[in-house]
Amino acid sequence: MSNYQRLYIPNATYFFTVVAYNRQTLFSNKDNITRLKSSIKYTQKRRPFSLTAIVVLPDHLHCIWAMNKDTNFSIRWQMLKTNFSRGISIPSNNRGSKPIWQPRFWEHMIRDETDMHNHLDYIHYNPVKHGLAKSPAEWPHSSFSRFVERGYYSSDWGRNVSTWIHEIDLE
Repeated sequence: MSNYQRLYIPNATYFFTVVAYNRQTLFSNKDNITRLKSSIKYTQKRRPFSLTAIVVLPDHLHCIWAMNKDTNFSIRWQMLKTNFSRGISIPSNNRGSKPIWQPRFWEHMIRDETDMHNHLDYIHYNPVKHGLAKSPAEWPHSSFSRFVERGYYSSDWGRNVSTWIHEIDLE
């Protein structure tokens, strides 16, 4: 067993990868995407954080959260996953939990502006990387359009991205 310790820093920003149990295509179902949005809002209301960016793919999601003084993102993920799982009719396992999510998640603290830009690009290009869309603008379950509206990306960004984004693996 590793001695991995999560880094909880007040007012920090984090990139997360969260995966469905055994990579089941949990988010191919539009009702589950609606349930996920509701669970995010439920969690934000009880434990505030800002959702900076997100992409939801069939079997996993990536997002960036900006935290406040309450740094415990782990309790937020537990709350979000639990709330999401309540309405799913899957039998519980021998430990009493539903096999919907992988037990853990991967996090990375955003260190500077370049790191933030790289992770935003990774999030928004992810559907293209996985062959789900020809460009980020074609994928509906993403914050990409919000970033286009703000002028961060052009609407055709991602059709011809340099090779670095194909080589980066943050999952």
